[in-house]
Amino acid sequence: MGSKEYRKYTKEFKLEALELLENSDKSASELEQELGITTGMLLKWRQWYQVGKETHNLEPSYQNAVQAELRRLRRQLAVVSEERDI
Repeated sequence: MGSKEYRKYTKEFKLEALELLENSDKSASELEQELGITTGMLLKWRQWYQVGKETHNLEPSYQNAVQAELRRLRRQLAVVSEERDI
């Protein structure tokens, strides 16, 4: 059995798709079909990213940034605790 290959999308594509979702009267599922995106991707991207209107950049949403920092700190704590125990 082969491994499943996933499509990768550029940040520019994601930004344009999210702007279309924001400014269009079409639903997310309609846009996903038109753009050839897997069902649910636009809503996931909207959840994971916040669109910076002024800078036109995709930045991690605050909640996801906090969760990533928490995971990093937990890993660091585990390493330090193990070093201390040795």
